[in-house]
Amino acid sequence: MISLFRKCILLWLATVFVVTAAQQTALSELPDCAQICLLKALGTNTCAPTDQACICTNEVFQNNVTLCVSSRCTIPEALVTRNVSLTNCGAPVRHRGEHYVTLSNAMVCIAAAFVVIRFAFKATVSRLDFGYDDFCVLATLIAAIPSAIITVFGTVKNGLGQDLWALTPTEITQMLQYFYIMAWLYFLQLTLLKLTLLFFYIRVFPSKEVQRLLWGTVIFTVLWGLAFIIVAVFQCRPIHYFWTKWDGMHEGTCLEINAITASNAAISIALDFWILGIPLWQLWGLKLHWKKKVGVALMFCVGTFVTVVSILRLQALVHFAASSNVSWEFYDVSVWSTIEICVGIMCACLPTLRLLLVKLFPILGGSSVRSRQQYYNYGSGNELKNVSQKHKSYNMNTSAAISSPRTESFDDKIEDGIRVKTSYMVKHSHSDTDEASLVSHEGPQRQ
Repeated sequence: MISLFRKCILLWLATVFVVTAAQQTALSELPDCAQICLLKALGTNTCAPTDQACICTNEVFQNNVTLCVSSRCTIPEALVTRNVSLTNCGAPVRHRGEHYVTLSNAMVCIAAAFVVIRFAFKATVSRLDFGYDDFCVLATLIAAIPSAIITVFGTVKNGLGQDLWALTPTEITQMLQYFYIMAWLYFLQLTLLKLTLLFFYIRVFPSKEVQRLLWGTVIFTVLWGLAFIIVAVFQCRPIHYFWTKWDGMHEGTCLEINAITASNAAISIALDFWILGIPLWQLWGLKLHWKKKVGVALMFCVGTFVTVVSILRLQALVHFAASSNVSWEFYDVSVWSTIEICVGIMCACLPTLRLLLVKLFPILGGSSVRSRQQYYNYGSGNELKNVSQKHKSYNMNTSAAISSPRTESFDDKIEDGIRVKTSYMVKHSHSDTDEASLVSHEGPQRQ
């Protein structure tokens, strides 16, 4: 039975063969099976041996050669035939892998900078305990770094972004081997990224109803991620058949890779909308200053951009499934996968980045700045008097007693009188250094 890949050769070899006397060198580069097919096609008198334009463009001549080569030659020989033919007809050599290397390195470095800022801020400024969302985003970055390394020294080095027929058999095999590793790494990164967002929402939305909904989504996401990682690892039997089946000379079985990638992308997009819908559903209950609302809205909008990238990646997967030129078409899938993961990491770090900006530029913090100014001035005569008269309370975390100021001379003058000592309890929290301050479900909203 003719393999699927061999059927694809029928389309690939609808090209050119030049056999004039001045091109004997090129003819000698063709495999023996292709030379026989070429001579047979010329014997039909469809094109004269000296008519290069006809040989390069005549569909009848091309079809005759294609049918012959697909039946007589192996897949590696057919690829060599196509490469020699296109070269002799002056077809341009396509190579866009270097652009992907630049993009991948830049995106991973920016994502790493966001994660470093996130952890540095929490460790040195807010001094809060790290949560599950912090560890998940760090794990996502750690999983993304090998992908960037494989991009430079694996897939691109072995022909990603070039036409398949321009590669050697060794390059094709190695590129597919690295592609295999990238596939399950991507599923791992995607799962960790979604868990990062879910654990963040669990921390900032205390409602029991929402908590149950979020934890249910966490369980589904973990099971979904594990299922696709296992499928990606064991999709072929034996495993190495994934990167050796292309030449048609090895035996084994594989699941349909296009069905795996398309179903994963479709479920991922649906899950993105679900995860995005949970905070939007809760948005009406948020007690935020309008400046904070802008920050939260911006964060959600950028999160929507990640979903858009996922949709664009799905579109690239459709083209990938319809093409047999895997080294060329997988380029777009790789680019969108890198953008999706790295932008997702950046989005997950936006709440912490906002807190850092508020710390550096207090005007961005809205009403919280005025509250802190009152706290820092607390204890001065007028301020204390006003607070005691109005019976104001400050709801914060760490408590400290503040006594009204009394001078020594004043105490000395009162010998037989009644002394009154008033203490004020002040609670201080990390409201300006904790992402949970993005939302509040207590008290009326004040603009």
